[in-house]
Amino acid sequence: MKMKKYGAEIVACLFVLSAMGFQNKTKEFDKNKSFALGERLEFRVHYGLINAARITLQVHKDLVKIKGKESYKITADGKTLGGFYYLYKVKDHFESYLNPETLLPLKYYKKVRENKYRSEDLVFYDHAKGVAHGQKEKTAIPAQVQDVVSALYYARNLDFSKAKIGQNFPIDIYLDQKVYKLGFTYLGKETLQSDIGKIRCLKMRPQVVKDEIFESEDALTFWVSDDENKIPIRVKAKIWVGSFKIDLTKVENLRHPLNKL
Repeated sequence: MKMKKYGAEIVACLFVLSAMGFQNKTKEFDKNKSFALGERLEFRVHYGLINAARITLQVHKDLVKIKGKESYKITADGKTLGGFYYLYKVKDHFESYLNPETLLPLKYYKKVRENKYRSEDLVFYDHAKGVAHGQKEKTAIPAQVQDVVSALYYARNLDFSKAKIGQNFPIDIYLDQKVYKLGFTYLGKETLQSDIGKIRCLKMRPQVVKDEIFESEDALTFWVSDDENKIPIRVKAKIWVGSFKIDLTKVENLRHPLNKL
């Protein structure tokens, strides 16, 4: 069984799935109402009691310019831990730069290191012309396309107040010079006892790409906080070799108070 996408898919499932000091620095744009500059989320990936990996999502403290346009810089890092690292070495890094006015990505970069497997990608999006400019080739992209990092922050700004159970939210995801027509289904509300407390959540089921990791397109279930932040609280996944969970362990600089019970 090939396992080269293992770490990348762990990070991606989160993606297709603030303190006042930083909030004051965040401009009031029409699109973004859920996250602030400086937000940082930490997660543990575990099989039962075994902590296998750590994932960090971070919105950097300052806006950066991409081809003259101010943008959010968002990074995602995943790394296997302890003895699991020697069993399967994963050290993945992703970057996405979002236009604050549209929440569309302007630039995307990934650097994946998983055992002997190596993968790197850098693209600049031209949404007006419908093309992503890579280092070696161009990729046609549809309107509103997202990448595996930007998709999470885009989805966090969707309004679920009138969502019906079973309702589908389609989304196009760019990954490795291809565009996947995916989406996620709203499953209702649920309260979870998490590592950071008891949290009211919205439950979703994203569609993933069936491959050597995921046994089916509905192998993932995730929960986000039922508040204005909509941060990921938990992800559960069924894979060919078993199942794993991803749990939020630490939050910093949320834009809104977390809805704890």
